[in-house]
Amino acid sequence: MPFALASCSIGLPKHTLHQKIEAIRHAGFDGIELSFPDLQSYANLHFGRDIAEDDYDTLCEAGQAVRTLVERHNLNIFVLQPFSNFEGWPEGSKKREDAFARARGWIRIMEAVGTDMLQVGSSDSEGIATDPERVAADLRELADMLVEKGFKLAYENWCWSTHAPKWSDVWNIVQKVDRPNVGLCLDTFQSAGGEWGDPTTESGRIETPAITEMELSVRYRASLKELAETVPADKIFFFQISDAYKVQPPLDDKPDPESGLRPRGRWSHDYRPLPYDGGYLPIEQFAKAVLDTGFKGWFSVEVFDGKFEEKFGQDLNKYAQKAMDSCKELLSKAKEKETQ
Repeated sequence: MPFALASCSIGLPKHTLHQKIEAIRHAGFDGIELSFPDLQSYANLHFGRDIAEDDYDTLCEAGQAVRTLVERHNLNIFVLQPFSNFEGWPEGSKKREDAFARARGWIRIMEAVGTDMLQVGSSDSEGIATDPERVAADLRELADMLVEKGFKLAYENWCWSTHAPKWSDVWNIVQKVDRPNVGLCLDTFQSAGGEWGDPTTESGRIETPAITEMELSVRYRASLKELAETVPADKIFFFQISDAYKVQPPLDDKPDPESGLRPRGRWSHDYRPLPYDGGYLPIEQFAKAVLDTGFKGWFSVEVFDGKFEEKFGQDLNKYAQKAMDSCKELLSKAKEKETQ
């Protein structure tokens, strides 16, 4: 099973993509998720000026240099991410036009960096269609654009999404898309944090008058059983791992007035450590369910730890090694659970 680390999940803003890649390779990873902001930062440094996010000619030139850099370190860019707020915009709207223009630009970047997979997160935008058929139609059109280049699309549930916050939601949509080059990106945080955890409660789990703690656990286990029994392994294109801190004091249950992010979006952006590094979510159970499908693809670390500097200082090698250790430990413990 190949291990990877997302470029956005290591280091501080001061660290270069080259420094990140060196640490990732030193820890023994096989590949990286290339984050668009890291490509843009690399382009800014490479050309000595600020490169706009839609300057695709320049970004592709920088992307070719990144490809060479990554290959020189014997790594693989297995996915470009995160392609967000794409699906569901009204027909004929400027938002939809811009989304498809961005898709064409990102496909060019994929060619430049040498990857064949695009990660698409379930949109968290207001004003989009929530009808799964409408969402699937947009993703089907994107899939058909990608397949012309031999590329594929991994659709991920973001647990604060306005239309598809659960793994079962994105799986339903992927089935409606009905294209061989469209599958899932599953994530321990997005599912454990969406179906069991809650950053707005003292307990850190979902609390409602209608469901007890025991009933919540039963419901979560039932969801994982359904995943293991209904999702084919070859439709899981890759698997992301992270955990979450229990937020104290809990986050406000309203969108952040500055960023506009919903509580789980804020949680995702700043409170996601490595597995076995301070989190509390039931992620081993989710990893077990994914493995029970027969999945043997990319096992990738994607974390957003606001305590990075406090824990690791400037030591990227120390962090990358801990990330590798967490991959191996989670994989081992999930496999142990398979036999219980």
